[in-house]
Amino acid sequence: MASKLPIVKAKAVEASKFLTKNGCAYYKQMLEQNKQYIQEPPTVEKCQHLAKQVFYTRLASIPGRYQAFWKELDDVKNLWKHRQELKIEDAGIAALFGLECFAWFCAGEIVGQGFTITGYYV
Repeated sequence: MASKLPIVKAKAVEASKFLTKNGCAYYKQMLEQNKQYIQEPPTVEKCQHLAKQVFYTRLASIPGRYQAFWKELDDVKNLWKHRQELKIEDAGIAALFGLECFAWFCAGEIVGQGFTITGYYV
């Protein structure tokens, strides 16, 4: 690991030089391309207002999500009631979905342990 430190340092210096050389132009270009999203005047009050808009908009979307959840749950219950009519393809898709959920869980555990498989760093 210590042998890779100079390589990482050199890459960081190179990236820093690139940013100091091109960062301002990139910043201006990005602002120009996205000027339709910029709110005028750019004040703290405007930012607080926008934050409240996002919060309350998300809060207002909860009932729709709640209804969608119960509809999905009803669909699953209906599938379970009529499981004799279930095709093997549907069962395979459900099994693959369960396997994918488990894989994401395992990946999250590994990331949470600091990218070690055997345990946490001390």
